[in-house]
Amino acid sequence: MEGLSQLPPGMTPQNGAQGGEEEAKRKVAEEEMRRDMMATVLDTAARERLSRIALVSPERSRQIEMIIMRMAQSGQIRGRVSEQQLIDLLEQMEDAQSKSSAKKTTIVYQRRRDFDDDDDF
Repeated sequence: MEGLSQLPPGMTPQNGAQGGEEEAKRKVAEEEMRRDMMATVLDTAARERLSRIALVSPERSRQIEMIIMRMAQSGQIRGRVSEQQLIDLLEQMEDAQSKSSAKKTTIVYQRRRDFDDDDDF
């Protein structure tokens, strides 16, 4: 009975295992819904490009998919997204990231001059 006190209230070892199964089923369903939506929204060339991006950078691919899904759900996308539209979206993302990263870091080097430096002669 001591092991049960470590579980959250109302959870027994049996429904803890069921919770894991439910979580896995939910993730699979979300993944399937995402794939279906991408197949509906993107044309063939755009899907191929996105899959190539996913091979190189899965995180960037996920970001692009999330943006496209939000745009589709809010009605900003009419029809299917072509490869050129996807490229334009990628360029916009790149511009936004470069602007934000340029502000983050600035390094200034100042050389200190000592009294006995040879530059003075």
